[in-house]
Amino acid sequence: MATAAAACVRVSYPFTGALLRPPCNAIAARRGPRRAGLAVSAAAAGGGSPPTVLVTGAGGRTGQIVYKKLKERAGQFVGRGLVRTEESKGKIGGSDDVFIGDIRDPDSIASAIEGIDALIILTSAVPKMKPGFDPSKGGRPEFYFEEGSNPEQVDWIGQKNQIDAAKSIGVKQIVLVGSMGGTDINHPLNKLGNGNILVWKRKAEQYLADSGLPYTIIRAGGLQDKDGGLRELIVGKDDEILKTETKTIARADVAEVCIQALLFDEAKFKAFDLASKPEGEGTPTTDFRALFAQVNSRF
Repeated sequence: MATAAAACVRVSYPFTGALLRPPCNAIAARRGPRRAGLAVSAAAAGGGSPPTVLVTGAGGRTGQIVYKKLKERAGQFVGRGLVRTEESKGKIGGSDDVFIGDIRDPDSIASAIEGIDALIILTSAVPKMKPGFDPSKGGRPEFYFEEGSNPEQVDWIGQKNQIDAAKSIGVKQIVLVGSMGGTDINHPLNKLGNGNILVWKRKAEQYLADSGLPYTIIRAGGLQDKDGGLRELIVGKDDEILKTETKTIARADVAEVCIQALLFDEAKFKAFDLASKPEGEGTPTTDFRALFAQVNSRF
Protein backbone atom coordinates (compact mmCIF):
# COMPACT_ATOMS: atom_id res chain seq x y z
CA MET A 1 0.00 0.00 0.00
CA ALA A 2 1.34 3.39 -0.92
CA THR A 3 2.17 5.70 1.94
CA ALA A 4 -0.25 8.62 2.18
CA ALA A 5 1.20 12.04 1.54
CA ALA A 6 1.72 14.29 4.49
CA ALA A 7 -0.49 17.08 3.15
CA CYS A 8 -4.05 17.39 4.44
CA VAL A 9 -7.20 18.91 3.03
CA ARG A 10 -10.07 20.46 4.92
CA VAL A 11 -13.60 19.48 3.95
CA SER A 12 -16.09 22.31 4.26
CA TYR A 13 -19.09 21.57 6.46
CA PRO A 14 -21.48 23.79 8.42
CA PHE A 15 -19.60 22.90 11.57
CA THR A 16 -15.99 22.75 12.65
CA GLY A 17 -14.51 19.61 11.14
CA ALA A 18 -11.21 17.77 11.40
CA LEU A 19 -8.36 17.72 8.97
CA LEU A 20 -8.77 14.73 6.71
CA ARG A 21 -5.91 12.84 5.10
CA PRO A 22 -5.78 12.38 1.32
CA PRO A 23 -7.25 9.10 0.01
CA CYS A 24 -5.34 5.86 0.14
CA ASN A 25 -5.86 2.80 -2.02
CA ALA A 26 -8.69 0.47 -1.04
CA ILE A 27 -7.50 -2.75 0.51
CA ALA A 28 -8.90 -6.27 0.66
CA ALA A 29 -8.32 -8.74 3.51
CA ARG A 30 -8.55 -12.50 3.80
CA ARG A 31 -7.06 -15.62 5.51
CA GLY A 32 -7.96 -17.22 8.87
CA PRO A 33 -8.81 -15.70 12.25
CA ARG A 34 -6.76 -14.86 15.32
CA ARG A 35 -8.45 -13.52 18.43
CA ALA A 36 -7.78 -10.79 20.98
CA GLY A 37 -9.60 -7.77 22.37
CA LEU A 38 -12.57 -7.08 24.62
CA ALA A 39 -14.19 -10.51 24.95
CA VAL A 40 -10.92 -12.40 25.06
CA SER A 41 -9.51 -10.00 27.63
CA ALA A 42 -12.39 -10.84 29.95
CA ALA A 43 -11.74 -14.54 29.58
CA ALA A 44 -7.99 -14.12 30.03
CA ALA A 45 -8.59 -12.22 33.25
CA GLY A 46 -9.45 -15.50 34.93
CA GLY A 47 -12.81 -16.72 33.76
CA GLY A 48 -14.52 -13.37 34.20
CA SER A 49 -18.01 -12.86 32.86
CA PRO A 50 -18.34 -11.93 29.17
CA PRO A 51 -18.54 -8.22 28.37
CA THR A 52 -21.97 -6.65 28.13
CA VAL A 53 -22.59 -5.09 24.72
CA LEU A 54 -25.51 -2.79 23.89
CA VAL A 55 -26.64 -2.34 20.29
CA THR A 56 -28.82 0.71 19.75
CA GLY A 57 -31.15 0.80 16.80
CA ALA A 58 -31.67 -2.90 17.45
CA GLY A 59 -35.05 -2.79 15.73
CA GLY A 60 -33.53 -1.72 12.41
CA ARG A 61 -32.59 -4.12 9.65
CA THR A 62 -28.88 -4.12 10.46
CA GLY A 63 -29.40 -3.70 14.21
CA GLN A 64 -31.54 -6.82 14.35
CA ILE A 65 -28.71 -8.85 12.85
CA VAL A 66 -26.16 -7.47 15.32
CA TYR A 67 -28.45 -8.20 18.26
CA LYS A 68 -29.07 -11.75 17.02
CA LYS A 69 -25.34 -12.37 16.56
CA LEU A 70 -24.63 -11.17 20.11
CA LYS A 71 -27.28 -13.52 21.51
CA GLU A 72 -25.90 -16.43 19.48
CA ARG A 73 -22.47 -15.83 21.06
CA ALA A 74 -23.58 -15.91 24.66
CA GLY A 75 -20.23 -17.40 25.68
CA GLN A 76 -18.44 -14.30 24.40
CA PHE A 77 -20.93 -11.50 25.01
CA VAL A 78 -23.91 -10.50 27.09
CA GLY A 79 -26.09 -8.85 24.47
CA ARG A 80 -28.53 -6.00 25.00
CA GLY A 81 -30.70 -4.04 22.61
CA LEU A 82 -32.21 -0.55 22.61
CA VAL A 83 -35.30 0.18 20.52
CA ARG A 84 -37.72 3.06 20.32
CA THR A 85 -41.09 1.30 20.58
CA GLU A 86 -42.82 -1.73 22.07
CA GLU A 87 -43.51 -2.86 18.52
CA SER A 88 -39.79 -2.92 17.73
CA LYS A 89 -39.08 -4.79 20.95
CA GLY A 90 -41.58 -7.45 20.01
CA LYS A 91 -40.07 -7.70 16.55
CA ILE A 92 -36.76 -8.92 17.99
CA GLY A 93 -38.25 -11.27 20.58
CA GLY A 94 -39.43 -9.03 23.42
CA SER A 95 -36.68 -10.17 25.78
CA ASP A 96 -35.98 -8.41 29.07
CA ASP A 97 -32.56 -7.41 27.72
CA VAL A 98 -34.22 -5.19 25.10
CA PHE A 99 -34.77 -1.69 26.46
CA ILE A 100 -37.12 0.96 25.14
CA GLY A 101 -35.81 4.51 24.99
CA ASP A 102 -35.48 7.66 22.92
CA ILE A 103 -31.88 8.58 22.09
CA ARG A 104 -32.91 12.24 21.93
CA ASP A 105 -33.69 12.03 25.67
CA PRO A 106 -30.59 11.08 27.71
CA ASP A 107 -32.63 10.07 30.76
CA SER A 108 -34.62 7.51 28.77
CA ILE A 109 -31.51 5.57 27.67
CA ALA A 110 -29.64 5.64 30.98
CA SER A 111 -30.91 2.25 32.18
CA ALA A 112 -29.94 0.56 28.91
CA ILE A 113 -26.39 1.92 29.06
CA GLU A 114 -25.81 1.34 32.77
CA GLY A 115 -23.25 -1.41 33.29
CA ILE A 116 -22.29 -2.03 29.67
CA ASP A 117 -18.73 -2.62 28.50
CA ALA A 118 -19.20 -1.71 24.84
CA LEU A 119 -21.71 0.15 22.70
CA ILE A 120 -22.60 -0.46 19.05
CA ILE A 121 -24.48 2.52 17.59
CA LEU A 122 -26.80 1.72 14.69
CA THR A 123 -29.37 4.47 15.12
CA SER A 124 -30.16 6.67 12.13
CA ALA A 125 -32.79 9.11 10.93
CA VAL A 126 -35.03 7.51 8.31
CA PRO A 127 -36.48 9.58 5.46
CA LYS A 128 -40.05 8.88 4.39
CA MET A 129 -41.48 9.22 0.90
CA LYS A 130 -44.07 11.94 0.47
CA PRO A 131 -47.45 10.48 -0.48
CA GLY A 132 -48.80 10.80 -3.99
CA PHE A 133 -45.75 9.70 -5.96
CA ASP A 134 -46.70 7.84 -9.14
CA PRO A 135 -43.70 6.10 -10.75
CA SER A 136 -45.67 5.64 -13.96
CA LYS A 137 -45.56 9.40 -14.48
CA GLY A 138 -41.80 9.57 -14.26
CA GLY A 139 -39.87 12.01 -12.13
CA ARG A 140 -38.35 11.40 -8.73
CA PRO A 141 -40.09 10.81 -5.40
CA GLU A 142 -39.78 13.46 -2.71
CA PHE A 143 -38.79 12.65 0.86
CA TYR A 144 -39.24 14.17 4.27
CA PHE A 145 -38.32 13.49 7.88
CA GLU A 146 -41.00 13.29 10.56
CA GLU A 147 -41.12 16.22 12.95
CA GLY A 148 -38.56 15.77 15.72
CA SER A 149 -36.78 12.96 13.86
CA ASN A 150 -34.57 14.77 11.38
CA PRO A 151 -30.85 13.96 11.00
CA GLU A 152 -29.72 16.80 13.24
CA GLN A 153 -31.80 15.46 16.11
CA VAL A 154 -31.17 11.75 15.53
CA ASP A 155 -27.76 11.43 13.88
CA TRP A 156 -26.11 14.29 15.75
CA ILE A 157 -27.88 14.99 19.05
CA GLY A 158 -29.06 11.40 19.52
CA GLN A 159 -25.64 9.91 18.85
CA LYS A 160 -23.94 12.54 20.97
CA ASN A 161 -26.27 11.60 23.84
CA GLN A 162 -25.26 7.97 23.48
CA ILE A 163 -21.55 8.78 23.41
CA ASP A 164 -21.84 11.04 26.45
CA ALA A 165 -23.81 8.43 28.41
CA ALA A 166 -21.33 5.70 27.55
CA LYS A 167 -18.38 7.89 28.46
CA SER A 168 -19.96 8.74 31.82
CA ILE A 169 -19.90 5.08 32.86
CA GLY A 170 -16.42 4.36 31.49
CA VAL A 171 -17.39 2.20 28.53
CA LYS A 172 -14.41 0.40 27.01
CA GLN A 173 -15.26 0.79 23.31
CA ILE A 174 -17.83 2.33 20.97
CA VAL A 175 -18.50 1.02 17.47
CA LEU A 176 -20.36 3.57 15.33
CA VAL A 177 -21.86 2.65 11.96
CA GLY A 178 -22.17 5.48 9.47
CA SER A 179 -22.26 5.78 5.69
CA MET A 180 -19.82 6.45 2.91
CA GLY A 181 -20.24 9.75 1.10
CA GLY A 182 -19.53 12.09 3.99
CA THR A 183 -16.63 13.85 2.26
CA ASP A 184 -19.03 15.26 -0.37
CA ILE A 185 -21.30 18.02 0.88
CA ASN A 186 -23.31 17.66 -2.36
CA HIS A 187 -23.87 13.92 -1.98
CA PRO A 188 -27.46 12.96 -2.96
CA LEU A 189 -28.14 11.54 0.50
CA ASN A 190 -27.72 15.04 1.95
CA LYS A 191 -30.52 16.27 -0.30
CA LEU A 192 -33.11 13.75 0.90
CA GLY A 193 -35.67 15.82 2.76
CA ASN A 194 -33.05 18.58 2.88
CA GLY A 195 -31.76 16.74 5.94
CA ASN A 196 -27.97 16.85 5.32
CA ILE A 197 -27.88 13.41 6.88
CA LEU A 198 -24.24 12.69 6.05
CA VAL A 199 -23.21 16.06 7.43
CA TRP A 200 -24.75 15.30 10.81
CA LYS A 201 -23.43 11.74 10.81
CA ARG A 202 -19.96 13.10 10.16
CA LYS A 203 -20.27 15.54 13.04
CA ALA A 204 -21.18 12.68 15.42
CA GLU A 205 -18.24 10.65 14.11
CA GLN A 206 -15.89 13.55 14.80
CA TYR A 207 -17.34 13.94 18.29
CA LEU A 208 -16.65 10.26 18.99
CA ALA A 209 -13.12 10.46 17.59
CA ASP A 210 -12.45 13.44 19.87
CA SER A 211 -14.02 11.81 22.94
CA GLY A 212 -10.92 9.99 24.16
CA LEU A 213 -12.81 6.68 24.17
CA PRO A 214 -11.60 3.68 22.17
CA TYR A 215 -13.72 3.72 19.01
CA THR A 216 -14.28 2.07 15.65
CA ILE A 217 -16.11 4.07 12.98
CA ILE A 218 -17.47 1.96 10.12
CA ARG A 219 -18.68 3.89 7.07
CA ALA A 220 -20.65 1.28 5.19
CA GLY A 221 -21.36 1.26 1.49
CA GLY A 222 -24.77 0.60 -0.02
CA LEU A 223 -26.50 -1.92 2.24
CA GLN A 224 -27.89 -5.11 0.76
CA ASP A 225 -30.20 -7.69 2.34
CA LYS A 226 -28.02 -10.68 1.52
CA ASP A 227 -26.35 -13.48 3.48
CA GLY A 228 -23.01 -12.60 5.03
CA GLY A 229 -19.69 -14.41 5.12
CA LEU A 230 -19.64 -15.05 1.38
CA ARG A 231 -17.56 -12.14 0.09
CA GLU A 232 -14.14 -10.58 0.36
CA LEU A 233 -14.42 -7.37 2.34
CA ILE A 234 -12.72 -4.17 1.23
CA VAL A 235 -11.68 -1.26 3.43
CA GLY A 236 -10.74 2.23 2.32
CA LYS A 237 -10.98 5.88 3.32
CA ASP A 238 -12.17 9.26 2.12
CA ASP A 239 -14.89 7.70 -0.09
CA GLU A 240 -12.43 6.41 -2.66
CA ILE A 241 -14.44 3.16 -2.81
CA LEU A 242 -17.35 5.14 -4.23
CA LYS A 243 -15.28 5.65 -7.37
CA THR A 244 -15.15 1.88 -7.97
CA GLU A 245 -17.69 -0.78 -8.93
CA THR A 246 -17.44 -2.48 -5.52
CA LYS A 247 -19.31 -0.04 -3.30
CA THR A 248 -22.00 -2.21 -1.70
CA ILE A 249 -22.02 -4.63 1.22
CA ALA A 250 -24.42 -7.08 2.85
CA ARG A 251 -25.97 -5.90 6.12
CA ALA A 252 -24.93 -9.22 7.64
CA ASP A 253 -21.28 -8.48 6.82
CA VAL A 254 -21.54 -5.03 8.41
CA ALA A 255 -23.03 -6.67 11.51
CA GLU A 256 -20.18 -9.17 11.67
CA VAL A 257 -17.55 -6.44 11.36
CA CYS A 258 -19.24 -4.57 14.24
CA ILE A 259 -18.81 -7.57 16.51
CA GLN A 260 -15.34 -8.48 15.29
CA ALA A 261 -14.24 -4.91 16.07
CA LEU A 262 -14.78 -5.75 19.75
CA LEU A 263 -12.34 -8.66 19.53
CA PHE A 264 -9.23 -7.03 18.14
CA ASP A 265 -7.15 -4.13 19.38
CA GLU A 266 -6.29 -3.44 15.73
CA ALA A 267 -9.84 -2.07 15.29
CA LYS A 268 -9.54 0.59 18.00
CA PHE A 269 -9.09 4.30 17.29
CA LYS A 270 -9.78 3.76 13.59
CA ALA A 271 -12.32 4.87 10.99
CA PHE A 272 -12.79 3.29 7.60
CA ASP A 273 -15.08 2.78 4.63
CA LEU A 274 -16.39 -0.75 4.17
CA ALA A 275 -17.64 -2.59 1.09
CA SER A 276 -17.17 -6.01 -0.51
CA LYS A 277 -16.28 -7.65 -3.76
CA PRO A 278 -19.13 -9.43 -5.54
CA GLU A 279 -19.81 -12.97 -4.38
CA GLY A 280 -17.49 -15.36 -6.22
CA GLU A 281 -14.71 -12.79 -6.68
CA GLY A 282 -11.79 -13.04 -4.29
CA THR A 283 -11.77 -15.02 -1.05
CA PRO A 284 -14.41 -14.54 1.68
CA THR A 285 -12.87 -12.58 4.56
CA THR A 286 -12.25 -14.58 7.72
CA ASP A 287 -9.15 -12.87 9.13
CA PHE A 288 -10.63 -9.75 10.70
CA ARG A 289 -7.41 -8.89 12.53
CA ALA A 290 -5.75 -8.52 9.12
CA LEU A 291 -8.67 -6.46 7.86
CA PHE A 292 -8.42 -3.99 10.74
CA ALA A 293 -4.61 -3.95 10.63
CA GLN A 294 -4.74 -2.59 7.09
CA VAL A 295 -6.61 0.49 8.29
CA ASN A 296 -4.40 3.40 9.38
CA SER A 297 -6.86 6.30 9.46
CA ARG A 298 -8.12 7.67 12.76
CA PHE A 299 -10.85 9.68 11.01
